[in-house]
Amino acid sequence: MIINKQEFYVNGLNYTVRSAIDKDAADLSELRLQIDGETENLDREQGEAFIDTSGFEQIIQTDTVKPRNLFLVAVVGERIVGFSRCEGIYLNRFAHKVEFGVCVCKEFWRYGMGKNLLKASIDWADSNGIQKMALNVLETNHKAIALYKKLGFESEGILKKDKILSDGKYHNTVMMGRFNE
Repeated sequence: MIINKQEFYVNGLNYTVRSAIDKDAADLSELRLQIDGETENLDREQGEAFIDTSGFEQIIQTDTVKPRNLFLVAVVGERIVGFSRCEGIYLNRFAHKVEFGVCVCKEFWRYGMGKNLLKASIDWADSNGIQKMALNVLETNHKAIALYKKLGFESEGILKKDKILSDGKYHNTVMMGRFNE
């Protein structure tokens, strides 16, 4: 699905949130690899589950035409610095919901990009009859959890000892959801 472009000015930085397009694929492949190496808040280590340019082209094409999918990018100048994705489940019993994920280049944390990508996704979901947005977040990612709660998500459960991080310890994952009644 495609949304209208949105402009933001936060902490002295201008950026745009818009739908991903085919020409973004190479940049998205590089950015995802970079971001995976900048934080342990995501599911992958750097280089794992690598998606190349053609893989991102396929994802963008799919998300553009499927009515319960949305792929957004955050752009500073001409540089893509973050992205989010809502992916619908096309089984009838799950047709009311989408799964959400977001990541932003560490250099651009604290500019509200994650929040604005999420808000644009919520607006899209609410206006397209999607009843539930679901996401998973590492329990130590307190800022993300606070943001999700502020925007109407609630904790639905804990996946205990779900991930092993670089400290060699197990960490829990919080399952969160937002239901639009």
